[in-house]
Amino acid sequence: MKILLAIDGSKFSQAALETVIAQAHPADTEVRVLHVVEPPSLLLSREMGGFDPTMDVIWDEEKKHAKAVVEKAAESLRSRGMKATADVEPGNPKSAIIDAANKWHADLIVLGSHGRSAVQRFLMGSVSEAVVRHAHCSVEIVRIPASH
Repeated sequence: MKILLAIDGSKFSQAALETVIAQAHPADTEVRVLHVVEPPSLLLSREMGGFDPTMDVIWDEEKKHAKAVVEKAAESLRSRGMKATADVEPGNPKSAIIDAANKWHADLIVLGSHGRSAVQRFLMGSVSEAVVRHAHCSVEIVRIPASH
């Protein structure tokens, strides 16, 4: 079984990681931990008056942080006897997760839900909703229970 675990370093991603760890999986299960980092928009740079070297610094820091996040998650899986790899890819999270799952022939995509309201989803779009609609494999959305 191939599981694509899409994370972003949030508490919602941590819940998704913990769910993968807690579930029983066949012995040959492989987990690919993926963090998609959105590159600074070229349009934004143009709007700001041309190339800004600080954008490169910010972009490098984003990638470095993302790499640390996926490596930590993959190590957590490996320490529990699971086969895990860690990847960081640039792009739009909605399409990059689906593309990665298709290319890798994932059997399951697991990701956390940020639990946004309908208005927030409309304004910002929901990565989990887009993945559910367009993935060619099963998708598991992990939610954090609301505190009472």
